[in-house]
Amino acid sequence: MIRKSETISVFRVVRFAFLITILAGVATVYAQQEPAQSQPAEQPQTQQPQAQQPESQQPATSQEASPEEIGVRRPKPKEYKNWTFNVGGGASLTNGNTMNFVRGGGGIAAAGVARNASKYLGLRLDFQFDNLPLRTSALQAAQAPGATDHVYSLNLGPIINIPVTRVWGGYLIAGPSFYHRSGKLDSSTAIPGYACNSFFLWWGHCFNGSLPINGQFLHASQNEFGEDFGGGVTRKIRPNMDLYAEFRYYHGSHGGITTDLRPITIGVRW
Repeated sequence: MIRKSETISVFRVVRFAFLITILAGVATVYAQQEPAQSQPAEQPQTQQPQAQQPESQQPATSQEASPEEIGVRRPKPKEYKNWTFNVGGGASLTNGNTMNFVRGGGGIAAAGVARNASKYLGLRLDFQFDNLPLRTSALQAAQAPGATDHVYSLNLGPIINIPVTRVWGGYLIAGPSFYHRSGKLDSSTAIPGYACNSFFLWWGHCFNGSLPINGQFLHASQNEFGEDFGGGVTRKIRPNMDLYAEFRYYHGSHGGITTDLRPITIGVRW
């Protein structure tokens, strides 16, 4: 009986010691956690004021939109002028039947204006004066000591410009023409009413195959319609000025009488 009570007492002591140990451990853990829970919450960090952007760095939305951004194309600068003008001079060669009575080398003076539709195409009007010095054989046929002869021409037609480089270029030109040829013999020993020779036929003052009775064959004047064509080479000498050299062929005809010339002109255009 005594042993049994001693066994129970020992069991109680052990159980009590075990409870004490557990309580001591719980108290230790609670003591370690208490300071951490009692710490005040951290204050939120103050926001640093943002540095002001310089006025030059404005948002992209405040800048003006470029024409490309708003869908508007800038006008392309013209590569040609609406109007061009030219003046020049030179000498004329003869051709066809005209060569039988007129020697080459007669002086010429030319002026023109062109209305351009583009860099390559335009419409050009030219006025030209050609001196036609008669050959010695023609003066002998006219029985005249001397004479003067010349032709005025108007030429209208398209001009095709051919740019080659920034300095060199060329062009082609052709179109209808009007010619007014006139001349005067200083005097003549030819007898009025006689049959016309080849010179007087070309001279244009022969009626019904004979010289007029009134003797007015000393003067000649006739109008002819025809055509011309040719081309030229240009060399830029200033931003708005070109030097040009031109070769053309003129042909006019009326009543079987013809005038054929090949003028060579050197001048400037701007």
